[in-house]
Amino acid sequence: MADTKNILSEEKDGVLYLTVNRESKLNALNFATLEEIRNIFNEVSDNKDIKAVMITGSGEKAFIAGADISEIVELNELNARKFAENGQEIFDLIENCHKPVIAVVNGFALGGGCELAMACHMRVATANAKFGQPEVNLGIIPGYGGTQRLTHLIGRGKANELMMTGDMIGADEAKNLGLVNYVMPTKAEAMEKAEEIVLKIMSKAPLAIGMIVDCVNAVYTSEENGFQTEANSFARCVKSGDYKEGTSAFLEKRKPVFKGE
Repeated sequence: MADTKNILSEEKDGVLYLTVNRESKLNALNFATLEEIRNIFNEVSDNKDIKAVMITGSGEKAFIAGADISEIVELNELNARKFAENGQEIFDLIENCHKPVIAVVNGFALGGGCELAMACHMRVATANAKFGQPEVNLGIIPGYGGTQRLTHLIGRGKANELMMTGDMIGADEAKNLGLVNYVMPTKAEAMEKAEEIVLKIMSKAPLAIGMIVDCVNAVYTSEENGFQTEANSFARCVKSGDYKEGTSAFLEKRKPVFKGE
């Protein structure tokens, strides 16, 4: 991994652990941190040793409490558009990553923090987690894809309510709405649950996992025929060595050994 000042990274047994490390700022996303995320995920895509990614925030209070307000206050109409588009590009890298990305949400996940968590493929929250898009309190709206992903995840009515009121919701309500996969009592237990999920996924065929990402994302891409994406992806899987290994292992009553090729 490239050198980073705002994100701690550790690779262990094929899992890349990322910790946004600005605890004194409640891990708020500044421009520098966003660029570090971009660089990391560009590397992840090409690194065959990394099979999965887990993202969390430093400390117990916050996953990411939002964007850095000291930077937002300097925006004007012209650079605000670029600001939003830049964040969207970075979070698209996460959403389209062919390796599973799980957010372990500890404490506040607000604004850009909620948007980053939603760009991940799954979310495991601690019991004290709080989610929200409170941008209306600043006279703005979510700009890193929040209006789209929140609506996709929890539906139009509730998404409108949360974004228009700026209200926060707790972990249990987030789970009931479909925003969170699991709620665990502590951060340690949330990390363990996320590790359990990624280890199970890592035992499956890597190419097939990547194709699932493409097909699921196609559901929300208006210009793409998701059924055709599925058929094309299915055909690509059948061309792979993993398909031959998986079917042979099934018939031979043994565990498959996938190579991602």
